[in-house]
Amino acid sequence: MEIILKENVANIGFKDELVSVKAGYGRNFLIPTGKAILATESAKKVLAENLKQKAFKEKSVIDEAEKLASKISKLELKIPAKVGPDGKLFGSISNTDVAKSLLTNKIEIEKENISIPGKSIKRIGKYQASIRLHREVSTQLNFELQAEKK
Repeated sequence: MEIILKENVANIGFKDELVSVKAGYGRNFLIPTGKAILATESAKKVLAENLKQKAFKEKSVIDEAEKLASKISKLELKIPAKVGPDGKLFGSISNTDVAKSLLTNKIEIEKENISIPGKSIKRIGKYQASIRLHREVSTQLNFELQAEKK
């Protein structure tokens, strides 16, 4: 029996996939619970159209992410921080601080998508953060921690 999955089903397949299962499993479990629909000719055509539209939307999202990635990679951030006499910070700089600094440059990125080596920085200097914009697009951000001017 051929069915179209409406959600991911373990050991069977992923959402929007056309799979063959035993008739009893499809008729008695997958279809009544809403995890799948019967793969008729019209359902197959609708699935093909949906997949085509989804690919088009995904392409535009990836293009936007790549534009933002090139903008970020060219950016040189300078983050001011309170520092002691030996160049050690009072506190630390984390991905939250980098996200706030990007926001001042009109680039909005969630802090969860920014990863700093070692999770936090405690000394002034030049560093690099990895920013994930999409599951297929990521970039590197160069930034510098500077002593705050008094």
